[in-house]
Amino acid sequence: MRKQQAGFTLIELIVVIIILGVLSAYALPRFAALQTEARIAKMNGALASLKSGAALARSIQLTQQLALNSAITMEGALLPMANGYPTTDLTGIPVAAGLAAPDFVLTTTSATVFTVSSDIDHAACAVTYTVPVAAGSPPTYSSAGLTAANCA
Repeated sequence: MRKQQAGFTLIELIVVIIILGVLSAYALPRFAALQTEARIAKMNGALASLKSGAALARSIQLTQQLALNSAITMEGALLPMANGYPTTDLTGIPVAAGLAAPDFVLTTTSATVFTVSSDIDHAACAVTYTVPVAAGSPPTYSSAGLTAANCA
């Protein structure tokens, strides 16, 4: 009687390895691009939080009929205001927007500019909030740093 063997031949194993190699060579660059896109999406979310936090702080100040530079209470925290919008202090716009470390890197780059970046390794992948310099004008926002080169 002839004994039957179970298993794979060497040719079959090599074919499977080649197929897996081709699939991984095709899929890996796509996964790398997903990280960049996810980082950009995260920062677009942060920008939207900055905008809505500033608008909410402004509306609280208006409904309470406070002076433009009077601090407001928001979520139990006292927010300093400048020209009707939150300041760039770490107790100002980041609190209003609900942004905190370690999810983001929060930096006050000047008295009027606040920068949010995705992480330490991608500091250029950032959005900025600028306090209005004159009463009655809105703050400005910038998403110029949200490029594939900065966020890769």
